[in-house]
Amino acid sequence: MQTGTSDQPCDRPKFPFRAPPETDFDFRDLFVLDLANNHQGDVEHGLRVIREHGEVVRRHGVRAAMKFQFRQLDSFVHPAHQKGSANKHIPRFLSTRLSEGDFGRLLQEVRAQGMVAACTPFDEESVDLIARMGFDLLKIASCSATDWPLLEKAAESGLPVLISTGGLHLDEIDNICSFCEHRRVHYAIMHCVAIYPTPDPRFELNQIDQFRSRYPGVEIGFSTHEPPDEANVVQMAVAKGATMFERHVGVATDKIKLNAYSSTPEQLERWLAAWRRARTICGSSRRPEPAQEEAESLASLARGVYARESIPAGTELHRGQVYFAMPLEPGQLPSGQFHPGIRTSKDTPEDGPILVRDVALPKPPVEQMFYRSIHEAKAMLNEARIPLGPSFTVEFSHHFGPERFREVGAIIIDCVNRQYCKKLVVQFPGQKHPAHYHKSKEETFQVLHGILDIEVDGQPHRLYPGQTILIQRGVWHRFSTPCGVVFEEISTTHVPGDSYYEHKSINSTPLERRKTRVEHWGRCQIRFQNDPSAQAP
Repeated sequence: MQTGTSDQPCDRPKFPFRAPPETDFDFRDLFVLDLANNHQGDVEHGLRVIREHGEVVRRHGVRAAMKFQFRQLDSFVHPAHQKGSANKHIPRFLSTRLSEGDFGRLLQEVRAQGMVAACTPFDEESVDLIARMGFDLLKIASCSATDWPLLEKAAESGLPVLISTGGLHLDEIDNICSFCEHRRVHYAIMHCVAIYPTPDPRFELNQIDQFRSRYPGVEIGFSTHEPPDEANVVQMAVAKGATMFERHVGVATDKIKLNAYSSTPEQLERWLAAWRRARTICGSSRRPEPAQEEAESLASLARGVYARESIPAGTELHRGQVYFAMPLEPGQLPSGQFHPGIRTSKDTPEDGPILVRDVALPKPPVEQMFYRSIHEAKAMLNEARIPLGPSFTVEFSHHFGPERFREVGAIIIDCVNRQYCKKLVVQFPGQKHPAHYHKSKEETFQVLHGILDIEVDGQPHRLYPGQTILIQRGVWHRFSTPCGVVFEEISTTHVPGDSYYEHKSINSTPLERRKTRVEHWGRCQIRFQNDPSAQAP
């Protein structure tokens, strides 16, 4: 599996897309269960924690990682603090020490339970041990997220890295992400608040929104430290778009008491159930087709078209001959689909319903396609956060006529045309632009949003946001998009009529018949050949 994009790019509409990483580790829907020191330095107790939480994970059918913590205590803790340290953490670390062999037994049980093996190193030697033992995932704790010697060592390991961000300033997170990008580390980040347990005013779940916007293509998770009986927080994190989760786990006994933020198997069960319910409630990131029951419910409230008077077959209807009323009967023309010019094919009595099967619905005017396309293009630009300045022109390029624009064509936004030229090109899902070349113009495309499939001189390329391609003068090229795209064209001066198409019928069609100019983008005012004042209602 891949993160950032899927094998079927249209299945994941979140923009911008970025190129798939080389590693096959997938952070999405991963639950990291932090064993920490809840093994209490007792291997048998640690095995019980792993087994009991493994059973919960299997019952819920989720993918989980059991996470250890490694510290080389003889060197990690200063000699003066090996005994009697006032630091509250050090005595706990020392008292729960396990050997490499002990951790090997725990790791073997993680494998037996079908879970991913993860580990947090707190020193460079532990990174080497993690790699040697064959763990799947490195986790960098919030307290180590700016420990650059440790981060350097983690980057060298070649393992995927999950990074918590508790207590970090935004510029520090920027630095970490930039470091991982430069070192080609396959990484994800977790919104985290390092207060245990976390009170409501400190959760700051809106940071998930900011991370998703600021670090596109990086999976964003939530490392939780709320009281273990609290289920609302994980549900809100799901709604915010978090795609992975971490929490501490343990098992209480007569002698072992859990801290205020670690979950027992029973509490983990309820927490996973809350997560699953939130996922169900939030639904798909794509606008779904209406459910049958929803469509039926709305239809029961809709109005149908009724005959105000007796209407003979062959009548071309006008508004005065009909009225709109509830209920909408099965097969009846809804009020929203009525417009003058509909012709009846059967007699309709007074107060009788106008049935869809008894009328000839004229083909929607091509103007409606233009208006709909402008609305959709504006939405795509908004989604991609691409503002337009005060000065630009827009045209529809429809090589085989407006009727086939949604199949073949593009919306071209001219921003600058001097000795240099800048355009924005918008294409809708599945739309193509036919093969052509330019005699005068050299151009470079850079994808801003979506995916662009382009063939240059017979060689296919798939471009993701940020990627560019050069098209030199005289070079044949064609392009299309599977899911919609906005890309920037930077070129030498644009000269009208400088596109020479492989399909000869395009070349023989006058330019003015292949282009439709948008006179006013904000008001959807379009200059049509037969109606220069046409404007969207």
